[in-house]
Amino acid sequence: MKPEDSQNQDTSKGKHLHKAALILARGGSKGIPLKNIKVLAGVPLIGWVLRAALDTELLDSVWVSTDHDEIERVAKLWGAQVIRRSPEVSKDSSSSLDTIQEFLKLRPEVDIVCHIQATSPCLHPYHIMEALKMILEEGYNYVFAAVRRYQFRWTQMKKEEGKDPVPLNININKRPRRQDWPGEICENGSFYFSKREILENGFKECGRTAYYEMLPEHSVDIDVDIDWPVAQERVLRFGYFGRDKPGEFKLLLCSVSGCLTDGQIFTSVSGEEMVSTHTRDLIAIRMLQSENIEVILISSSEDPIPKALAEKLAQRAGCTLRHGVERKQPEVEHLLKERGLQWRDVAFLGTDMQDVECLSNAGLSGVPPHAPAAAVIAAKYTCHSPAGHGALWEFADHVLLLKKKATSKADEERIDRINF
Repeated sequence: MKPEDSQNQDTSKGKHLHKAALILARGGSKGIPLKNIKVLAGVPLIGWVLRAALDTELLDSVWVSTDHDEIERVAKLWGAQVIRRSPEVSKDSSSSLDTIQEFLKLRPEVDIVCHIQATSPCLHPYHIMEALKMILEEGYNYVFAAVRRYQFRWTQMKKEEGKDPVPLNININKRPRRQDWPGEICENGSFYFSKREILENGFKECGRTAYYEMLPEHSVDIDVDIDWPVAQERVLRFGYFGRDKPGEFKLLLCSVSGCLTDGQIFTSVSGEEMVSTHTRDLIAIRMLQSENIEVILISSSEDPIPKALAEKLAQRAGCTLRHGVERKQPEVEHLLKERGLQWRDVAFLGTDMQDVECLSNAGLSGVPPHAPAAAVIAAKYTCHSPAGHGALWEFADHVLLLKKKATSKADEERIDRINF
């Protein structure tokens, strides 16, 4: 038996322990409608935790429990298995425990449930791995995610009762400095891991319990709309982007029809054909070029935009055009060979079926909203802005953010976590 195999064995029963990640994603969020699939930094919110779970080697399966068709569609696009919850556990009054117990009845093979919250986009595979090992190797039955907080707590003031607030965790005569105080451990809501029997008995007997402490920069929980822009900035810096690390991109390729334009061709009374572009997208091209990222427009042989019109568009954008390409992947590989680059150096914004191979291979790939399912699956980023109306600007901004992230990794090690 391999050393890692011993972690998967129940020594008392001599069987493999099935470890399942479970994300509960009900469609009836009251704070933010369909919050679980709202796009955060180019990725559906649930996609961030699914990406981390699917890249965790110790897990045997990754499930999403939902009552909503669109959440099911998105979860499957991101590689999860889906279980439809019953109406009985889809009510506003239904608890997470009710839903998990229903899951266990339907999945008798599961021994350990890794209940992960969809609203924790800064989760990484190593968080899951290390917490899971606390159950597999250290003998704990229940492990939850926590963060160290440095906040002084008081009782609630009730004026109608004439009661003043009372300090709960400090002596106000000896108020400690933050650096001299260990703080307090608080649940951060990222995940709750448990053996099957603990969940089946409704936590009546938990046995050995432990917390897994996460750093504050990874403890992001989205509950209300005002959290969204803050979370977006946080996830761009501290989120998990997959096994491939963000790189310093040297080349950006953009499909003409359906990315730089919205795919429409207008015909004037005189018969002249025209397309529309967004000024921000043209500015984005110059912005990338100023950061030494070459931009090339590319169109397939099936693109309805005539060559003369595409050339005029490229001239206005100030970049190179590859028009009428029969197969995009060999064309891109030829471009890379000419420039001494590799796929990881490429950012690719595409939309049609011929783009899928390039979207899969590129170091960073993006699609406009409403792209075909195959393209969405292959891409790492889904734009919020429509094609021809700011999609390239948004994708270019993301490219530059990741480039900055790659070149400023050392800054993360200098975070003042006590005062975070």
